[in-house]
Amino acid sequence: MGRAWDKAGELGLNTLYVPVTWELVEPEEGQFDFTIVDALIDQARERGGHLVPLWFGAWKNGGCMYAPEWVKRDTVRFWRAEPIKGQHKTILTDFYDMPYTTLSAFCEATRAADARAFSSFMAHVREYDEVQQTVVAVQVENECGLMGAARDHCDAADEAFAEQVPSGLLGYLQAHEDTLATDISSAMAAGASSGTWTEVFGTVAEELFQTYRTARYVEAVAAAGKDAYPLPTMANAWLDKGKRPGRFPTGGPNARVMEVWRYAAPSVDILCPDIYVPTFCDVCDSYVKLDNPLAIPETATHAHAAPRLAWTIAHHHALSCSPFGFEEMGEPFSSDIGILFGMDITDPALRTPQDPSCYAAVADAMSQLFSAAGGYGCMDAVIEERGRQQVLNLGSWTCDVTFGEGPGVVAALTNATDEAYLLIMNATVTPRSNDVDLPNVDLLACEDGSFRDGVWVRDRRLNGDETMFLRFEDPTLLRVKVLCYA
Repeated sequence: MGRAWDKAGELGLNTLYVPVTWELVEPEEGQFDFTIVDALIDQARERGGHLVPLWFGAWKNGGCMYAPEWVKRDTVRFWRAEPIKGQHKTILTDFYDMPYTTLSAFCEATRAADARAFSSFMAHVREYDEVQQTVVAVQVENECGLMGAARDHCDAADEAFAEQVPSGLLGYLQAHEDTLATDISSAMAAGASSGTWTEVFGTVAEELFQTYRTARYVEAVAAAGKDAYPLPTMANAWLDKGKRPGRFPTGGPNARVMEVWRYAAPSVDILCPDIYVPTFCDVCDSYVKLDNPLAIPETATHAHAAPRLAWTIAHHHALSCSPFGFEEMGEPFSSDIGILFGMDITDPALRTPQDPSCYAAVADAMSQLFSAAGGYGCMDAVIEERGRQQVLNLGSWTCDVTFGEGPGVVAALTNATDEAYLLIMNATVTPRSNDVDLPNVDLLACEDGSFRDGVWVRDRRLNGDETMFLRFEDPTLLRVKVLCYA
């Protein structure tokens, strides 16, 4: 972790997502070893950073890779899921043929063992860290769900699938009909008002059934952990990418089934997307329903990383936007990684590694704006991915934004009616009045600089040719004051 912490410092990262694996925490049943946990916490304290542990329990990327040996070996007590009745073996994924097996969400013994281990982990974190609060949140499982089919076909799953849909779930979905995915809403409209999963949900029955039972499993684990130490909890999703269930881990907290998760897993505070797709902004938009705060545990380190960091914080007030594998930021991507992450090879920026110095500059600027605002305050942003020509409304006046070729962002903190702090990267900003009675606009002052101990310190006063066009390619933090007049 030494190299990772060094790189985090260079990039201006203040919190790391780090794995904590069931297999190393409980190598023998009932025997716990938290040596690695303590070491991670100690490292974070030494660096002045924080941690969000990722609990790799029954699931990691839809599989049971990090379950202990004693769990994996006992296939009778801790039975495996059956994507095909009687079978739990190799499937074809979107990327390659791979051996696949995972524990079943319907196995009560697995759920109890997972919950007990997670509870013990959380109790230890409380004992070791409650005063310092180095650990600020925890992710429960990782990209949970079932690959290869829309639902598990083990005997317990078959029996449950033939039962009535819980009335509480049905009522919750009906109460949130306006946020449901179109195909789910249509299936409910065509289905019965009560009955079995197939009778009520028709074509989406298997997906919703698997989602409900997966979320209930995670709820049991999360609730046990919160009883021991009530930190904020997260659950992350391998995105569905518009594919049929089973071509992604069915049951995970994708945006299209967030309503099911909200009902079935109330102990999970934040539902999170892992975003490697070109439609980054659309995914973010889809996750801020149902009062869900945006947090991104994983995203790519290509040339859009820095603008996306600024946009998610300023526009969506995101709690995190975490570049996966940040230690390698700036290094070339392999073609396999590009395919795995779903990169659009027609966009050069998605095949170009992010410049670490650019990312560090944006991270530093956003940290300054956040601190100056005392939180998110009056912050917003526009990003090049949403179009070359955009408008950033600041109340009494507006920034007309024109982006250059390649990734860019403009983030703003509105400080007063006539003043704002702007982070500009690869864009030209033109002030314009929003007041029809005061249609003209003049630039009263423009400075670049930084906040030091919460106070703006000017480095340069800009004017003349420097302000004829507010155009900056490299990330630049400005204090701008305008006059709107008749």
